This record gives sequence, structure tokens and C-alpha cells, in this order.
Amino acid sequence: MDSDIPLTTCATDNLAAAALAADKMGEAIGNAGEVGVIVHDQTSRTGIDRRDGFLNEMKSKHSNVKIVSVQYGGGDHLKSAEIAKAMIQANPNLKGIFGANEGSAEGATIGVKKSGKKLVLIGYDSGKEQKEDINSGLMAGAITQNPIGIGKCVVDSAVKALKGEKLPKKVDTGFYWYDKSNMNDPKIAAVLYD
Repeated sequence: MDSDIPLTTCATDNLAAAALAADKMGEAIGNAGEVGVIVHDQTSRTGIDRRDGFLNEMKSKHSNVKIVSVQYGGGDHLKSAEIAKAMIQANPNLKGIFGANEGSAEGATIGVKKSGKKLVLIGYDSGKEQKEDINSGLMAGAITQNPIGIGKCVVDSAVKALKGEKLPKKVDTGFYWYDKSNMNDPKIAAVLYD
């Protein structure tokens, strides 16, 4: 992403997408209480943007929500489950956890299940387990990228580049919030994966 070689980048605006996750979390916990965050890593652009998008939105729009912990689980669901269990144990008033990618979100769900507590879980990406957890009500919902939009953007951009047309440095390919109420909507279902 930081190279001069690409003519354009087709990608999700992870800052904006994670800000929407923060708004959904704030809404779900009554805009007050303690929340934890599990991120896949602290060095990738997606990890940094999803973390910062969530934290910045909470700080600016949900000032009565306190982020008690930001932990990194490498996107591994077992490691993220251990992090979630430890977070719950260390923060008995925890109301929710945001998992910044599929492995983080699924791990948070496993940790919450094992703890026996009822928390608001919000994820990012999709996957078979995440979709099942949303359908069962264990997870409130998640953000999904738009893989179809990304693919279309790449092909369209390649054609424009071949024709010598000027391309923007970045193209935002969009994202969606999905939960039990809309995940079967054809537009949403098309961008979710197992």
C-alpha cells in the first residue's frame, strides 16, 4: 500500500467501517459502560485502521463508554478466546467486546461462551461461525467488506489503466453492517462468505 508501483488501490475504508462498529456497540450497550477490543495485529494497515476507527469514534461520540483494554490475538481464534476470558475476568463490569477480524471476533465469542457471561459482541468480516453466532443471537452483528465491489474495482481500474486513463490513488469499495435482521437480504448475503 505504501509503494509507488500501484496505480490505484481498491480497498475498504477500515477507519469508517470500524467507526460504524463503535456506533453499533454504543447503541447496543446504552452508550455507557466498559468495552474491550481484540485486534488481529498492531502493524498491518487493517489492524491499525480498525483499532483506531473504533477507538476514535468511541472517544468522540460515545464518551460514557470506556475502553478498558485493547489486546492483540494475531487473528487466531484460540488466542483471542484466551484474551477474551482474561478481559472478562479482569473487568467484571465489561459490557461488550469488538473483534476486529474474523479470528478475533470468533475468539471473543468462544471466550464469552466459556465465561458464561452475556456480553454484546460485535465482529468484523464474516465466516461460517460468525454467521451462526449472529443467527443464534450470541453476536449482535458485524461489519463486512464488499469483496464483489473490490473485485469489480480492480478489473475496472485495470481496464482504465490499460486505456491510459487517470486513476485516483485510492477507491473506497464500501462496507456493510449485517445482523440477524438483514443477513439474508440478497445484497448482504452476496458479500458474506463461509
